[in-house]
Amino acid sequence: MEELVEFRTDSGAVVAVEAVTQARPGSRLVARGDGTVQAARTFESALDGVRAAAESALRVFRDGALKPDGVEIEFGVKLSAETGAIIAKGTAEGHLVVKLTWSPSSTEGPGPAAVS
Repeated sequence: MEELVEFRTDSGAVVAVEAVTQARPGSRLVARGDGTVQAARTFESALDGVRAAAESALRVFRDGALKPDGVEIEFGVKLSAETGAIIAKGTAEGHLVVKLTWSPSSTEGPGPAAVS
């Protein structure tokens, strides 16, 4: 079910997002009169797991044998009032796009490539 979820930032600003709410057995989300749900976490803390996943993925591609000049990582992210941010399921089992690039003057690396 999609609802409007309000996350507070560390600075106190409110970020409203359309989110998928999945009530867990034994839990109940409390909504205001307009149907807006207050998130249990701050916006920044909701994104902590996605940031950690991005940092880990960057380490894998930057520190590996390919030595690209550039790494681009795209995550599909869903926000939930209870669990925060999760990497969204796309057309495959998960949504992650990785692009590795090498400049023509680069002597290391096999050349341009994209991995999805």
